[in-house]
Amino acid sequence: MTALIYNVTVKISPDVHEDWVNWMLDIHIPEVMATACFSAFRFLHLEGYDDGEGFTYAIQYSCPSRALFEIYLAEHAPLMQQKHKEVFEGKFVAFRTILRMIGEG
Repeated sequence: MTALIYNVTVKISPDVHEDWVNWMLDIHIPEVMATACFSAFRFLHLEGYDDGEGFTYAIQYSCPSRALFEIYLAEHAPLMQQKHKEVFEGKFVAFRTILRMIGEG
């Protein structure tokens, strides 16, 4: 079994920043976690990357297996990404990366 980290990096516009943080904590992250595809999450602010164009965050979801991650991608990700786009259209840029766990302490 190979554990993965699904990392979503988002730069959010200053004019919706506070609303976005609240929406992420109150709605989006709980919905992602409710899929049961992830065992934990981290919601992180990237220090030193803020500017007049926005605030930068990383959301890291821990996934116990590639199989669960594939389920998330196929059955849940499109809807989750669509909801985010509908609420914050034109106010963010995002990119997603998948990290394979090598070790941790």
